[in-house]
Amino acid sequence: MITRQTYCKFFSLWLARTQRLPFLFYLASQTNTVTEPISQSTLLKQVLPLLEEHARLCRKKSLVKARVAVTRERIETHTADGLETVNTAEAGDFVVTNLTDAGESYVLSPETFSEKYMPVEKDLYRSTGVIWALQLTPEVLAALGLPDEFHFTAPWDEPMIAKAGDILACPESKEEVYRIARQEFEETYE
Repeated sequence: MITRQTYCKFFSLWLARTQRLPFLFYLASQTNTVTEPISQSTLLKQVLPLLEEHARLCRKKSLVKARVAVTRERIETHTADGLETVNTAEAGDFVVTNLTDAGESYVLSPETFSEKYMPVEKDLYRSTGVIWALQLTPEVLAALGLPDEFHFTAPWDEPMIAKAGDILACPESKEEVYRIARQEFEETYE
């Protein structure tokens, strides 16, 4: 484990250059020690064997709002329990906002958006796909060898937080894994 002080010194120059400073210092402030985020490939390898036994296929029940990014912009995803991750939308990407209490936003490429959503009315879309949903129960966390709160690298190569009770989600293709906070999952999936 790396102490918060060592972590901050080691990453301060890198963070300043990449403008990730606010998010990663937020992550560092959440616990007394910080470990490097688990890589996307490592977490995916750990999660895949648990999908059959512990996960279920779920469909998004709520509509989403979406807009096309006109210029490059930084998108912070905030859930009911705080900052989840950040991502950068390039011009032409879709910025999707869930119709939840938190109104969390995320970024999708035009190709991914057109594969996963269909228009319902102006700026409102319905999801067409399903996800594998693996709840982070004490048993699942133990099987993964993870604490109640951990960080991993999201598919867009940014740190993402996950907590006990949250959902680790995989598309039906099982090619990536990302977090859906528990409250937002309950508001948007069935």
